[in-house]
Amino acid sequence: MRLPVIKHLAQFIENNDEDFVIETIETLEDLSEASSLKEEEINVIGELISNMYGAIEVSKSIKRGTPKKEAYNEFMNRVLGAIDS
Repeated sequence: MRLPVIKHLAQFIENNDEDFVIETIETLEDLSEASSLKEEEINVIGELISNMYGAIEVSKSIKRGTPKKEAYNEFMNRVLGAIDS
């Protein structure tokens, strides 16, 4: 996951609507099932989807009143904690 991408997407959600990102995730998930894709392409799609889910989580945290910086830090700490496990 890349924090700059998550920040950009979270800002997009703030300016627009979460539904756009959810629909994009659904599209990418469907596309990832295409048999003609190479492993590298599937990995890129997976990374995009992960960043989009991360942005949705951060966006929800901000909407609940968590300051932006804190929401990003909490999210990344959870991600890093999951990786370390």
